[in-house]
Amino acid sequence: MPSVATIDRRLAGRAMAWFPVVGLVLGLLAGGVAWGVGALGGPLLGAVLGLATLAALTGALHLDGVADTADGLGSRAPAARALEIMRRSDIGPMGVVTLLFVLLADVAAISRIMTTASLVAGPVALALAVVAGRVAVLSSTTSANGGARTEGFGALFHGVTSTAMAVGGCVAALAVAVAAGWGVAGAGGATVFFVAGALALVVGWVWRRYLARRLGGLTGDTFGSIIEVTQVVFLVTAAVGFGVVSIF
Repeated sequence: MPSVATIDRRLAGRAMAWFPVVGLVLGLLAGGVAWGVGALGGPLLGAVLGLATLAALTGALHLDGVADTADGLGSRAPAARALEIMRRSDIGPMGVVTLLFVLLADVAAISRIMTTASLVAGPVALALAVVAGRVAVLSSTTSANGGARTEGFGALFHGVTSTAMAVGGCVAALAVAVAAGWGVAGAGGATVFFVAGALALVVGWVWRRYLARRLGGLTGDTFGSIIEVTQVVFLVTAAVGFGVVSIF
């Protein structure tokens, strides 16, 4: 990648357009670790180290975002005060508890998919969940979504995505989910991953709307929370879906 001296809105728009593709690369790398370790050390260890790889590759940026958002919302303070709490570098009890349950749910879901469906289905689900999270943020950067702040890194991305690109990203993500599901588990896998992707994107949209109303707009931290919420919904839904498929 060429070095970048400054990041303006035009460059931010180009970067955001590639966000789901970058998510796919990150997801495949993390999923590869989950699959390799899972084959040798078991699904649980594979899930943990796969998620650890994802956190390392992203600098835990989005986990930090969901923790900060939880602290802000958990304060029950007015929007301005909540945003001030979110900007602080420390972490409060709400952030700790939220991180704990998000990561536990992710680990449990991935390991469950690896044992219920197949060893490869769990890592594929992880990769697709990462893509879904990035597509949810892509849809959060259209002109219909305002920013809570005029400064900060997150402010660069408000309104840089067209509606057509956002819709195209959602359709493409669901198409990839169906194809991947068919590849790892046939028609049942395609159905499970489609439902998981659709539900995750819907929940991401609802969560985004709530954050915008509660905080007066979106920030970089809320982008991180949208990613993590979308990912965990995808993984949990997929785990439950494969459990249902295994019964029948």
